[in-house]
Amino acid sequence: MGRDDKSSYECAFDAALYILQRQRVYCEPLTAVVLGSGLGAVAEAVEDPCTVDVEDIPHWPVPTAPGHAGCVVLGKLEGRPVVVMQGRIHCYEGHSIRRAAFPARVARMMGVRQYVATNASGGISAQMEPGTIAAVEDHINLMGDNPLAGPLDLRWDTQFPDLTHAYSPRLLKLRDRAADEAGVQLQRGVYAAFKGPSYETPAEIRMARMMGADLVGMSTVPEVIVANSMGLETAVLSCVANKAAGLSEKPLTESEVLSVMAESAYPLTAIIRGLMRELNREDNKAE
Repeated sequence: MGRDDKSSYECAFDAALYILQRQRVYCEPLTAVVLGSGLGAVAEAVEDPCTVDVEDIPHWPVPTAPGHAGCVVLGKLEGRPVVVMQGRIHCYEGHSIRRAAFPARVARMMGVRQYVATNASGGISAQMEPGTIAAVEDHINLMGDNPLAGPLDLRWDTQFPDLTHAYSPRLLKLRDRAADEAGVQLQRGVYAAFKGPSYETPAEIRMARMMGADLVGMSTVPEVIVANSMGLETAVLSCVANKAAGLSEKPLTESEVLSVMAESAYPLTAIIRGLMRELNREDNKAE
């Protein structure tokens, strides 16, 4: 991992320690929130933020994709200690699939219990119109690789994790409650992940649809697999930016993605803030 001979465990420890030591008042986050293309506005809701540039974090790959700021923000969201990652790493940027999942490993090393990711997607099924926010309930990995392939560190990995409930049923219910409270309609769907960076062909979209996919994108699945292997409760919110290839007359463009994501930032932030409140309520019941 990285440019040295350290293990991924040691690299994640270095990165987590560096981030946590930047705080004015030390507090371990309970929940990690990862922000996809154009969704950085969620970080603006963090209370008493401590912002760290990823270029300064040991071993951390710097994101280059449009709409990914490259910052890690520590603070509280609705009173819940969080770490918000503005921007993610993609395989299409030239990174291995293992490296693309590195932020999830750092989150685990920081002590988080839940890993909540967001992304931009293309809509395959008819109900996934641009602007729709969907709770991902399962995925299809069409990236041609798996981040757990190769040597594993059994100090934190399960070698053969069961992905039957890769997307936490409990967090699905809590997001439904959060969306209802915010007055936002929340769909559910299956996400198909391709490597990218080219958008999918109409034939690939027809294939994904026959396989049961409702959404398509180029990220997130590596993180979900790794988060599950480390025992994190995982959730994904997907914002539909456009209709998938072959389902619209318009050409697919990155500018369209970022424009729709900017419009989705407010309802998405409302759902995430509501989810933090629901998690706090659940934690209080358990005490």
